[in-house]
Amino acid sequence: MSDITPEGDIILVVDDSPEALGFLTRALEETGITVLVATSGEAALDILGRLTPDIVLMDAVMPGLDGFETCRHIKAQAAIAHVPVIFMTALTETEHVVHALEAGGVDYLTKPINLEELRARMRVHLANARSTHRARVALDAAGRHLMAFSSGGAVHWTTPQVRRLLDTPSGEHAAEALGTRVSAWLAETGAAAGGTITVKRANSTDLQLIYLGPIGPDEHLFRLISESNDDQQGTLRQHFGLTARESEVLFWIARGKSNRDIGDVLGLSPRTVNKHLEQIYIKLGVENRASAAVKAMHLLT
Repeated sequence: MSDITPEGDIILVVDDSPEALGFLTRALEETGITVLVATSGEAALDILGRLTPDIVLMDAVMPGLDGFETCRHIKAQAAIAHVPVIFMTALTETEHVVHALEAGGVDYLTKPINLEELRARMRVHLANARSTHRARVALDAAGRHLMAFSSGGAVHWTTPQVRRLLDTPSGEHAAEALGTRVSAWLAETGAAAGGTITVKRANSTDLQLIYLGPIGPDEHLFRLISESNDDQQGTLRQHFGLTARESEVLFWIARGKSNRDIGDVLGLSPRTVNKHLEQIYIKLGVENRASAAVKAMHLLT
């Protein structure tokens, strides 16, 4: 099974059975895959908080936090919700299969695991995940504030720009807090594309959610707009002749963000942030970030 998946993939295997972990680890590592192991749901979430694998193989029945609940925790976190979760279990009743899928799993394998079947299913789900990831990277590169909700208001995913825009000290306006409004609006209006939901914010600029339409089964796409941030970044872009991404980087430099912080909120590597900074310095005619911040703030205030 040497073609199970391209070399370099990272797979997290979650199972409370040492025998199962050993069997899968050996089989996967022989193909060049990096295998991470966790013997509990809690340990899996700890690993996922520090590193994002390409796929998760999840045992359904474990003591403590079982696989179903662990999967729900994964899907509730925007940063890792895109990672495919394949369940592995000896449970074969239809209700268990439904339970796995409702928890957010993409597939279900019964134990004992057939390696050829595992190979085929992993290949399909990795390809689908990569395709989805490329699409979202493209949206990120375009500098769009986009987010997708279910009809019940659950957040399927957001671009990094949305997470940045909703990042407040109190967390009051986190993406999940918009779900109730979205769910009610979809039910009341029949989800007409172009419709707008206005979100009032105390001591801050109001937000608007513009409905762009359905993009999948029970998945609705919205664009999030804050006139304050959008207008200021547009001002920087036009005045200094910046690209959309460069104006975003400069916007956050002017607000005292470090390169690491900027990378986190925009979903960029530190190296990429530095590359944008080099171009910003040239276009602004400055030599360092302090001077760039001063020029930006002078324009915006």
